[in-house]
Amino acid sequence: MNTATVPEPRTAAALAARRRKTEPALERVHQAIARLRREKAQVSVADVARRADVSRTFLYDNVEARAAVAAAMAQAGEHQSRTLAEQDDEREATWRERALNAEDALKAAHAEILAQRTQIGELLGQLHDL
Repeated sequence: MNTATVPEPRTAAALAARRRKTEPALERVHQAIARLRREKAQVSVADVARRADVSRTFLYDNVEARAAVAAAMAQAGEHQSRTLAEQDDEREATWRERALNAEDALKAAHAEILAQRTQIGELLGQLHDL
């Protein structure tokens, strides 16, 4: 259909109606993203679309919605990688602590074995003298 054949007031009214319909949808998208962040759930296009009651196509086609979802996904990815790094550091610290404890226990065991061998040697020497 040629734009010259469509009357101007109808086009303006259609665009205004589309804007009125888009604004609440964008608000629902932002609320859904905020809710997912509060719940510390993974942010994805499907989850946001489901919670905001909008289509995935809307999220991909609308520039503001696409940017909001992309930013939320990037932030969630950074948070997840930071959390994984912290967990790795904690695990490494516990293993390091266990290794140090095992090393100390081994040193103590060697010292005790040496003391017992010395005592056994002395007792055998006393038996031999008798």
